[in-house]
Amino acid sequence: MNRFNIALDGPAGAGKSTVARLVASSLGFVYVDTGAMYRAVTWKVLQLGLRPDDAEEVARATREMDIKLARSDRGQLVYVDGEDITDYIRSAEINKCVSLIASNPQVRELLVDKQKALAEGKGVVMDGRDIGTKVLPDAEVKVFLTASARRRAERRYAEAARPDQTIEEMEAEISNRDRIDSSREVSPLRKADDAVLLDTTEMELAEVVDAVLSLCRSYV
Repeated sequence: MNRFNIALDGPAGAGKSTVARLVASSLGFVYVDTGAMYRAVTWKVLQLGLRPDDAEEVARATREMDIKLARSDRGQLVYVDGEDITDYIRSAEINKCVSLIASNPQVRELLVDKQKALAEGKGVVMDGRDIGTKVLPDAEVKVFLTASARRRAERRYAEAARPDQTIEEMEAEISNRDRIDSSREVSPLRKADDAVLLDTTEMELAEVVDAVLSLCRSYV
């Protein structure tokens, strides 16, 4: 099989991680969840008691921490300095701070270097907000996934084992994060010129995965 890279971008709650994981599994490719990397940094920053808006201290912590992504039967595991933090990085507290961490230019530079290295050998499905525009501008397949803020909030609420927010709170948070991610100076959220736009508001998960795989068929 020809090996190529797939870039999946889109706003918070668009289902990028789930779609990317299923596409990677179908193709036998490696899935890289870049959002989990920023969440891992956020978790470490909060554990250290640092202020998320203290750019220099946050960058220092990022340089000093070790982030590893590993595959398992229950999906991707996220390790920071040897500790499995997979179950802690989707909390409301992390959700509120991760956009600020991700807007730190030094943090982005450090993590983008790691992400580029992971994709050098091809055969990678990577999702995030600047994959097609910044991290993997030469990716053979680029898709921009989106959906209405309300639909994204409903999906996130349904996926939570024990929701710690209402759907309305999640929708407000998602809309605010869209604003922050789209307006930040460094690698803002935007659709790459050569990416295919896929609005999943009225689509089922299987339909979205099939749509992405159909785009990949000319490379398989």
